[in-house]
Amino acid sequence: MYTPQKDDFEFISGREIEIDENFSSQGYWTGVAVHFFKNKFAVTGVILVVGIMLFAIFAPPASSYEYDQIISVVDANGSEIVAKSLPPQFSGSDVQNRFADKTFIFGTDDMGRDLWTRTWHGARISLIIAFVAIFIDMLIGTSYGLISGFFGGTVDNVMQRFIEIAGSIPTLVIISILAIFMEKGIGLVIASLLITEWIGMSKIARAECLKLKEREYVLASRTLGAGSFHQIFLQILPNTIGPIITQVMFSIPVAIFTEAFLSFVGVGIVLPQCSIGSLIEAGFGNITILPYQILPPICVLAILMLGFNLIGDGLREALAPKLEDM
Repeated sequence: MYTPQKDDFEFISGREIEIDENFSSQGYWTGVAVHFFKNKFAVTGVILVVGIMLFAIFAPPASSYEYDQIISVVDANGSEIVAKSLPPQFSGSDVQNRFADKTFIFGTDDMGRDLWTRTWHGARISLIIAFVAIFIDMLIGTSYGLISGFFGGTVDNVMQRFIEIAGSIPTLVIISILAIFMEKGIGLVIASLLITEWIGMSKIARAECLKLKEREYVLASRTLGAGSFHQIFLQILPNTIGPIITQVMFSIPVAIFTEAFLSFVGVGIVLPQCSIGSLIEAGFGNITILPYQILPPICVLAILMLGFNLIGDGLREALAPKLEDM
């Protein structure tokens, strides 16, 4: 048997040793963030949404006009001239009209209001609807689904039958009934979302709860005397947050489009308030002769929906990465 000798080994010196950091220890959410920001499409979505949010927050206060202000001038004869349906223009341009010294980046509408200010004010409404959708999904949909899946049996059957009944009623029917008892406006939009928006989220939360409620850590918590709601919201909920966040990101564009549709058909935001949908509805009547009026709200709506969909795709891949992406 050979006995190792001292001369058989040599200390490594004078050269750098590279450390492989690909498999270094990192937390779950750190890994999610790394995978998310490696996705160029997801980062593009974040840039688009943040850009719209910044314009919606800062553009109206920085504008020279209010969103409901009718812009007019008084001529030499004392007559008031309203800036109706002016095309986009900048101050000092060669546009031959009495408002050539004023700037209208998106032009003006039929009432003589600045479309730049109204578009970004309308984007605020759409973003408010987006955050309302997040609140509804996270609070109502998630709680309903987790409670239904955890208790099972008769409780689950009753709660699921209620969802089936609520989901079987067409959304337009619900909106029509609400319009009878409620005034048109953002309250009607939020009420319609409260009735229908959370159903999809509750099904996902229930499915995740059914999968996790028999796991060892839940059984251990139950054995140690933890109550049902402690197990639901402190043991199961944190482990379902990935699919829930992904679903929320995909439900936001649906909520924004719902608001735009309701405003377009005349049961959403009412004048002098404005939203992306109401601006599209107002520009639709003049689409053949004044197409510039409908282009800004359509572009903002498309960018918002595209951005949230890209973020949703990025979160879905980051929260459950494929082997080849790791």
